Amino acid sequence: MASQEREEAVTKGTGFWRCPKPATYTPGTCELLRVMMKKSKLTSFQQRHIMDTMRRDLEKEKRRLQNILATGKNPEEQKRKPPPVQQEGPAPEVDRFEELVKEIQERKEFLADMEALGQGRQYRGVILAEISQKLREMEDIDHKRSEELRKALAPA
Repeated sequence: MASQEREEAVTKGTGFWRCPKPATYTPGTCELLRVMMKKSKLTSFQQRHIMDTMRRDLEKEKRRLQNILATGKNPEEQKRKPPPVQQEGPAPEVDRFEELVKEIQERKEFLADMEALGQGRQYRGVILAEISQKLREMEDIDHKRSEELRKALAPA
């Protein structure tokens, strides 16, 4: 009884054979797939779908080979062009001070989440140390900016 239920679960598929890009198969592969389909107990619809896909792929491969023999070139190679290279201007300079503010906020949110889960004690020391390190870096940036501003505003 249990084996019949397992067989029904295996044989009843719901479209998992759909592929975004069909593959090409050699005749040996086709025969191997036929044998595998019989042994895997696919439904007739699934078997028919697979065989139709293989036939279409073989027809496509035949046309490609005919084009190669007729023109001496692979039509797929002719169609493919390298993607245009976009000229990027200089990336906007990221303000480290703003980055640090965001990082501190993320760490505070993480700590709040961990405390809500009851694991705040485990992370509190590490997170607070990271936040204090970020604050020190922010103070250094602020000090440097203040010095630059004083030099710029000082009478020459």
